[in-house]
Amino acid sequence: MFYVVGQPVAHIFELMKDFLNNMGTTNALLMGIILASMMCIDLGGPINKAAYAFTVGLLTTNTYMPMAATMAGGMVPAIGMAIATFIARNKFSTGEKDAGKAAFVLGLCFISEGAIPFAAKDPMRVIPTCILGGAVTGALVALFHCELVTPHGGVFVLLIPNAINHAGLYLTAIAAGSIVTGISYAIVKKKIEEKAVTTA
Repeated sequence: MFYVVGQPVAHIFELMKDFLNNMGTTNALLMGIILASMMCIDLGGPINKAAYAFTVGLLTTNTYMPMAATMAGGMVPAIGMAIATFIARNKFSTGEKDAGKAAFVLGLCFISEGAIPFAAKDPMRVIPTCILGGAVTGALVALFHCELVTPHGGVFVLLIPNAINHAGLYLTAIAAGSIVTGISYAIVKKKIEEKAVTTA
């Protein structure tokens, strides 16, 4: 089973890393958009891991913006879903609202898997809106010239001295992308189907 599944995944992983390597670091804006978007596509899967591995490698070359874009983008899906459950409460069940609260905390901790319950139920709407928000965050991180020198995400990285420059702008980028994801998903999500009321 490992060779049936593991080998193709590993090959895809290497192809994505080669693509990013060939792209270089000259176009910072495009790189920020691509890396942050990759973090939002499969929520902890091989595409997500390829972006992370690539940016970890860049740390050895003293190139820090890609890591900032990657870490920021990874926070967007879960926080965005939390925002959606808050602003469109009538479109979510009680269980989904509770999942939204948990997703917010997980997102702040850089655990993008907090969005998985939503993506599993509604992938055709959740994934595109997460990518949209991630792209916004990645673009802003690049425009703000944010740099992260440690391979860690979440708000806790702010507690590490000199780990991130322009901390306020970094948080602004995360918030902006998360809000874009939250609003866009709140708009496209279908309303909860009302249960038929039966009378005895």
